[in-house]
Amino acid sequence: MERAAALNESGAAAPWLPGRGSNASLELALRPPAPPAINPWDVMLCISGTAIACENAIVVAIICYSPGLRTPMFVLIGSLATADLLAGLGLILNFVFQYVIRSETVSLITVGFLVASFTASVSSLLAITVDRYLSLYNALTYYSERTVLCIHTMLVGTWGVSLCLGLLPVLGWNCLHDYAACSIVRPLTKSNVTLLSASFFLIFIIMLHLYIEICKIVCRHAHQIALQQHFLTASHYVATKKGVSTLAIILGTFGASWLPFAIYCVVGDPDYPSVYTYATLLPATYNSMINPIIYAYRNQEIQRSMWVLFCGCFQSKVSFRSRSPSDV
Repeated sequence: MERAAALNESGAAAPWLPGRGSNASLELALRPPAPPAINPWDVMLCISGTAIACENAIVVAIICYSPGLRTPMFVLIGSLATADLLAGLGLILNFVFQYVIRSETVSLITVGFLVASFTASVSSLLAITVDRYLSLYNALTYYSERTVLCIHTMLVGTWGVSLCLGLLPVLGWNCLHDYAACSIVRPLTKSNVTLLSASFFLIFIIMLHLYIEICKIVCRHAHQIALQQHFLTASHYVATKKGVSTLAIILGTFGASWLPFAIYCVVGDPDYPSVYTYATLLPATYNSMINPIIYAYRNQEIQRSMWVLFCGCFQSKVSFRSRSPSDV
């Protein structure tokens, strides 16, 4: 009996031997998962987003603070700065939700937020280009109610389309449950990024055409002035050359920033190394960092407003020439 009891005890204990390993596995499963290793590319995107947000927040504050900056040109610059500010905040939030607060749903919302913000930024650049063209082509009627209505229509269209494109992945056009449909930017689908890239190419072509027309108008004005004065002065030649060079810098910066990423969105595959995506996406974010320098900080009226806002010691003897959108 004692021997049987001993066998029963040993037999009862035997099934728990594997269970110890199961309990150990269960303990490991219950522990909080180790935080993912931080990708240096994500850190650079977060730093870029911080710089973008700070730069553009200053521009938005200046335009909101200064009652004199209410002309169509500054309204469009404010729209561009607001879009870039939101894009910078989106990059920061994307980093936070990726490494600190991990949630698939929130990450999806963040991606939609970024799509809407960058779309609004690119669309605002197109609106500014149209405004500059109108200020030269219709110089006599530019400061009319018709122009104001046109600017407001462009703003409504810009933000309306951007919001719709940003809502698409949130409302279901994503690849969370279908990896085969994913693009290089998960969770956006291949068809989604193809639509975004096609929209960018269309905007780029329109901007290229408008800037070519602006160059023609600038050169024609310089030629007319030369005929009236019977010769082309050095100052007119320098001003014309400067205007054309500025237009080339604006369009070249925009194209160099966004074209690589837009092209890679079309030809890239999600199975390719992610470093290719980061290497093309990071320069695209730099465009939102450069925009305030090109469109805002170079403007003398914004410089004066900055002087008043931050220094509080503006002196009337410092002269600032009022600029129009045609002053490229």
